[in-house]
Amino acid sequence: MEAAMAKGLRSRSSGLKPIETKRKASIEEYDVVNVKDEPLSPMARLFHDTRFNVHVITLMAGKTQISLQPMKEKLVHTLLKHPRFTSLMVVDEENLTDMKWVQTKVDLDQHIIIPEVDESQLESPDKFVEDYVYNLSKTSLDRTKPLWDIHFLNVKTRNAECVGVFRIHHSLGDGTSLISLLLACTRQTADEHKLPTIPTKKRRPASSGYSTKKGPCRLLGAFCLFIRMLVNTVVDVFMFIITIAFLKDTKTPISVVPGSESTKARRMVHRIISLDDLKFVKNAMNVTINDVALGLTQAGLSKYLNRRYAVGGKDKGATERNNNLPKGIRLRSCLIFNLRSSAGIEDLADMMEKCSKGKRGWGNWFGFVLLPFKIALRDNPFDYVKEAKATADRKKKSFEALITLTMAQIIIKFLGIKIATELSLRGFSNATICFSNLVGPQEEIGFCGYPLSYFAPSAYGQPNALMISMQSYIDKMIIVVSVDENAIPDPQQLLDDFEDSLNLIKNAVIERGLVKNMK
Repeated sequence: MEAAMAKGLRSRSSGLKPIETKRKASIEEYDVVNVKDEPLSPMARLFHDTRFNVHVITLMAGKTQISLQPMKEKLVHTLLKHPRFTSLMVVDEENLTDMKWVQTKVDLDQHIIIPEVDESQLESPDKFVEDYVYNLSKTSLDRTKPLWDIHFLNVKTRNAECVGVFRIHHSLGDGTSLISLLLACTRQTADEHKLPTIPTKKRRPASSGYSTKKGPCRLLGAFCLFIRMLVNTVVDVFMFIITIAFLKDTKTPISVVPGSESTKARRMVHRIISLDDLKFVKNAMNVTINDVALGLTQAGLSKYLNRRYAVGGKDKGATERNNNLPKGIRLRSCLIFNLRSSAGIEDLADMMEKCSKGKRGWGNWFGFVLLPFKIALRDNPFDYVKEAKATADRKKKSFEALITLTMAQIIIKFLGIKIATELSLRGFSNATICFSNLVGPQEEIGFCGYPLSYFAPSAYGQPNALMISMQSYIDKMIIVVSVDENAIPDPQQLLDDFEDSLNLIKNAVIERGLVKNMK
């Protein structure tokens, strides 16, 4: 198995530096296309520091085996029409802050890797794929080429006939933009001319009642809401500043192990649960899918930590009154919040078809939000969701993401990229986890003509020992954890706890007769 894995992983050095040039004319030796250069955004520059070298990885579970030539022909007319995927990152050595995207010609053979794998020699194809991605996370993309590649593993796993591993450097775009681009390269399998359909958010009625009032009362309500958001923003930004300065999360078994901070390799495992189960709870409790996802995450983390705290000591139980959890655990996620009016998949598909820049911007345009997780066991399973909803609703009434983005841009402009990166690292490192929840298509899709069972995004290179990603796909919710094995040696157990927590909440809905309240 190791021999097959070695064939698939090309030798890459994490110390490779960006192409350096003293003048634009010298770039020509890299076969650069004669188009206008584009400077890197301030946020994209953060990801080109060796300490914050984040790569986005998406596992694509295919229903059929992959053939190289048809795939290359499709990519030429989709992905390669996007300027970021045909651009080099170039640094002027006389001015290291002058970083540009410079378009070049792409040799797809250097970006598509299909290793030869003898399936008869594999004890577990799923473990082979898991180990392959783990070894891939030990490497960095070659910066002398456009910063992406795709690995196709023609092995039959439990849920797929073939697995694609799409790796992209985070400087190319934020998570929302990159997933939107991936979807713009797909089509519905039922109709190859139709793009996927993404669920849109339905505006929920305001609980405050301000929207139902008229005249002066409505103006007063809006003013009160603005003051509340202003106060929340001041509190949130203050907490963010002191987190960067000195406020760390409680040291727990899932925190980064001292001495392993430089280890960026991550083991990524995933679990498929029923999206219908999340909708079942959502409708019964009159909350959102995000509230349920956050609730089951809090419940799963609480169960997992309760078990870990019992290791080597007396197990006090797993109830609200009797458990192993220390009181007052501070555990937060440094959440990356997309602030750009994201280009829809229709816009991106049109952009690639016409080789234009699209109607909306592209790149990294996000702020940071500290999202607290309540770590405690509850006898009433509904409490997990109610607490999650209260946290989410509170964060929606704040300008924290916008202010932190502005702060980052000001720091980069006046103090430089090194200081900005150092502060960003402190913000992430002083929190415990990274968390994301993305919306996917409502129907089966095909990538470059190959139908997908599902896809699962994650990342490596972040300083946290745990990243949790959730991605919906038709009637599935895929939970992916990217873990530092020094801190979390049993990621499958953590996934078990997430799944068990959802079942616990769902069964409570059934037992208490809330099904009749479903709309």
